[in-house]
Amino acid sequence: MDIKTARTTGGWPQKSAAHYNQLPTAPTSGKVCTYWLEGRCNRNPCRFLHDASLPRNVYHRAAKQSSYMREDCHGKGPESSPVDSASSTSGERGDSSKDKNPHKPGEKVCHYWMSGNCVKGDACPFLHSWYHGVDFVMLAKLDGHKKGVSGIALPSGSTKLYTGSKDGTARIWDCHTGKCSQVINLGGEVGCFTCESPWVFICMPNAIKAWNIQNGASYDISGPVGQVHAMEVSNNLHFAGAQDGAILVWKGDSEADPFKMAAPLLGHTRGVVSLAIGRDRLYPGSIDQGMVVWDLHTLECVQELVGHTDVVMSLICWDEHLISCSLDQTVKVWGVPTEGGSLEVAYTHHDDHGILALSGLMDACGKPALLCACNDNIVRWYELPSFTKRGKIFSRREVRTLQTAPRGLFSTGDAAGMLTVWKWLDSPKSQIEQLPHSMESC
Repeated sequence: MDIKTARTTGGWPQKSAAHYNQLPTAPTSGKVCTYWLEGRCNRNPCRFLHDASLPRNVYHRAAKQSSYMREDCHGKGPESSPVDSASSTSGERGDSSKDKNPHKPGEKVCHYWMSGNCVKGDACPFLHSWYHGVDFVMLAKLDGHKKGVSGIALPSGSTKLYTGSKDGTARIWDCHTGKCSQVINLGGEVGCFTCESPWVFICMPNAIKAWNIQNGASYDISGPVGQVHAMEVSNNLHFAGAQDGAILVWKGDSEADPFKMAAPLLGHTRGVVSLAIGRDRLYPGSIDQGMVVWDLHTLECVQELVGHTDVVMSLICWDEHLISCSLDQTVKVWGVPTEGGSLEVAYTHHDDHGILALSGLMDACGKPALLCACNDNIVRWYELPSFTKRGKIFSRREVRTLQTAPRGLFSTGDAAGMLTVWKWLDSPKSQIEQLPHSMESC
């Protein structure tokens, strides 16, 4: 009986893809060898193409980029030049760039590129950019939190950016350098993080920490049961939406006792996860899918809004309208059809994914815009009131926190702990005056 000796490569010298490309081959397929593209094909002859005419950057693995990018870092890859990245997605690239990339990128981002592993370079049919649009740029990625960003605050006139996270810490960032200047260990998961100058409020399970950034005074506000998911402040009234469905109220009566407990607002059967204030009304969004509207003067219920079929995740007041979003994949615009009437649904925008957060702002042309963070890891930008699609922001994890600021700045915080700062191009000087109060920074 013949005995065949098993082949082994243990003693063979390691040879590069370029070496095998020089040997005669007899390809029987019109496809390019994917192993050769990665520089590790060991077949000769190989039935797939080893085509040396392909651009070299097709088969050289892209180097991973730094997770932090400053505005003045140019020429260091897709993440390091937001202006270049904007032009690459807009289709306004130069002739030489078009020659290198005959494939026009679509509106989908390359997930291999996001993880630093795309081997196709300019030949990749997907976007190599953190956003798709021409009217805004990415200024910086601030990496530090180990878990999801649950709140972003930029106090008026401050050069510091404050963030809270589910990793149990608050971080203070220098707006000029983009570096973290202080980390505060809180000992509990941050449910939400907001500010009303000079106070910064950190909401945690069964407690709220209030910190005066001007004089350093701090208070522990007791009363919540469970995690506090949302907080709003208006006319010395402080409202907090808690896990048990109650909306707790504190009145700022004096400097000695700035947070005096008032009677809670009871109307929801499950946790309150979002709050908005506008037109002397308090609008809560709840896990029970409802929205019980309260009068800010009397603190009495004036209406119950019914329309969503899943958790009401976020609310904003825009002009004379209320805009709500839900995991039911809809954004609803509520309006008052007649003077003195009740709020009704004026328009419903349908999406293919659940919507986690909303933020309203004015774009570079002074037009109202709406940012919608969806649970497919994309923030969609729409023009109001038409809901015309204007752009997208991509993230490795879902964005749950959106925050606007003066001078055309806005920030996004995702579930992985990444904080990203963005800016509208050629932001009009009048933008600060045009923004409704609910869309401004604190």
